Amino acid sequence: MHKGSGSEHATAVLAGSRAVLIRGPAGSGKSRLAWSLLEAAERGDLPFARLIADDRVALSMLNGRLIASAPKPIEGMIELRGAGIRRVPFEPFAVVGLVVDLAANDAERVPAEMALRTGLLGVTLPRVPVAEGSEALPLVLRALAESSDPR
Repeated sequence: MHKGSGSEHATAVLAGSRAVLIRGPAGSGKSRLAWSLLEAAERGDLPFARLIADDRVALSMLNGRLIASAPKPIEGMIELRGAGIRRVPFEPFAVVGLVVDLAANDAERVPAEMALRTGLLGVTLPRVPVAEGSEALPLVLRALAESSDPR
């Protein structure tokens, strides 16, 4: 990915006022976590959640902030294993405020401080490393509740 813009094999969800960028290998649960965030908003556990992109996320930097957007061909579509492709309401873009890495090799019970930050396109962001087989949703909800505006 070159500096300034690119794309990532990831899923992004606008959760409250900022996007959550969900990364991980194929089959690690990126779409499932995105769906869980959408359901959490329906239950009232989040003030708002809307899909940005599933499977491929376009990334760009604007005024020192990382922007996630959906490539046109996949706007509003999410693939759930065993259920197929679903159409859902979506946001065309949002500022990324949190990165979640599923099946992360450095996920520990008490992660090192450096494991809780990551850099993308020159922007440093809070990061949640999730061990393979661990339940990601509670960790993400906690990180969203504890984090401040990304700037």
